[in-house]
Amino acid sequence: MHIRRFSLAAISTVVASGAWYAYQGDGTVQSLATQVRGFASSAISSAYAESPSDAARRALHVSNNNFYTEPLTADEPLSKNTDDSDRRRLEMLTPEQATEKLRKNEESYLVNRGNGVVRYDIVQVPSNSPIEDDHAEKIVEVSSSTLGQTDGEPNSDWMFWAVFDGHSGWTTSAKLRNVLISYVARELNSTYKAAAADGKPMMPSSEAIDQAIKKGFVRLDNDIVYESVDKVVKSKSRRMAAEILAPALSGSCALLSFYDSKSKELKVAVAGDSRAVLGRRGANGKWTATALSEDLTGGTPSEIKRLQEEHPGEPYVTRNGRILGGLEPSRAFGDAFYKWSRGTQDMIKQQFFGRTPHPLLQTPPYVTAEPIITTTKIDPEKGDFIVMATDGLWEMLSNEEVVGLVGEWLEHQKSGNGGSKAWLQSWFSSQKQLPVEPAKDQASEGQRKPIRQRQYDIPDAASRFVVEDKNAATHLVRNAMGGKDKDMVCALLTLPSPYSRRYRDDITVEVIFFGQGPGPRSGTVEINQEATAPEEPLQAKL
Repeated sequence: MHIRRFSLAAISTVVASGAWYAYQGDGTVQSLATQVRGFASSAISSAYAESPSDAARRALHVSNNNFYTEPLTADEPLSKNTDDSDRRRLEMLTPEQATEKLRKNEESYLVNRGNGVVRYDIVQVPSNSPIEDDHAEKIVEVSSSTLGQTDGEPNSDWMFWAVFDGHSGWTTSAKLRNVLISYVARELNSTYKAAAADGKPMMPSSEAIDQAIKKGFVRLDNDIVYESVDKVVKSKSRRMAAEILAPALSGSCALLSFYDSKSKELKVAVAGDSRAVLGRRGANGKWTATALSEDLTGGTPSEIKRLQEEHPGEPYVTRNGRILGGLEPSRAFGDAFYKWSRGTQDMIKQQFFGRTPHPLLQTPPYVTAEPIITTTKIDPEKGDFIVMATDGLWEMLSNEEVVGLVGEWLEHQKSGNGGSKAWLQSWFSSQKQLPVEPAKDQASEGQRKPIRQRQYDIPDAASRFVVEDKNAATHLVRNAMGGKDKDMVCALLTLPSPYSRRYRDDITVEVIFFGQGPGPRSGTVEINQEATAPEEPLQAKL
């Protein structure tokens, strides 16, 4: 598993995957769990400076006035470690080697906080080198006094999970990994505080929360695309331009889930074609799959209508399902060539570097980072789960197949074949795994079907699936790539970059399991070692 490491001096964001801290009310920050690995790190002010012995710990300062003690925008150079996709000697992977590659980047966390989430699993399998996908996770414990509630009320958790599908490079998705959750959390902080003004214990309206999330998305994209130009013009440096403009020149879709443990509402915000699907068990015992987002592309009917209304007299605003015939996502971060004016693009080309503006460019911006948001009430007692994934998974599996596969995996874990956990025992009876409800006759216009099944002539039968992994996300990717067909799995994972991109995309999957879990609750988050890849020793870099 490749781990992104940051020096303390470079840390200036609050996006911490698995770093959990609580505000104690006396101005101190107390660790809730110190051994959870993170993909990005949070900063604390000099008033809470870490001692050398605590240098590996990460903290988030939560106070009555603000969540953050450092600037939210990360100006340090972006970074991304590569893996071994560039194989110089090409030979067919063995099934054992294919499994090792599938599990290389898997992570699993057990959440012992009693606030509605009991576990989440993550995996990434690259096709590009380096992978253009990214992800971030964060939980913020919010004190009752912060929200204007009475001191006797228990604290609540804000839980965030996000996947980022980069394109034309990895820099935009890396930027989102560093700061998107921070931008959204800041807006939510202001919105919740405004609702609790004058000490009244009130929750903001659902619409106000939606607007806060949208504001966080749009504000960050504005900083990436437009504020970066101002910085470059002031610097008058090509070297600085290459660094500062990189996240604007590439692009990334974003899918963010926000769960408030107090309201038990799950907000899913999507800008692009990554997808979130809810798995819920009905009264008849069958799983149902409910899409919590739609694929926002130049081929989505609602997006075509929006773009035609925003750009009248431009018949080719969408062509062949793409914006101006080029970019597929209609909503994304970065992608400045679809947002900058022609004058801005000409200026950057003349003074720094760039390319000729798109010949159909007339009235930009054509692409927006403003997300579409859905709201779902979660019932932790019933064991709901959600699957968030970049489009590389949905190209290969349908919504119903994904939910059914997770349901099958849960039953396998419960039976003891996969290392059962106590939190599973309370969800299911001794009945065998029941099939998922079939899809409705008419598919949603905003949901694309898995094209790879037709490409590879994969039979539409559950008999092709297998349960071999202790990580639910890895389980999904294995079955997306062939399942029981080991030759197919090995072949798809053997193909090196860039040729592999013709047959499979980068894939990032997160599976979040809701529930109350067994007692007692420690208030911590622990690495689930049996479903997490072991850390690799650091290697010297030339």
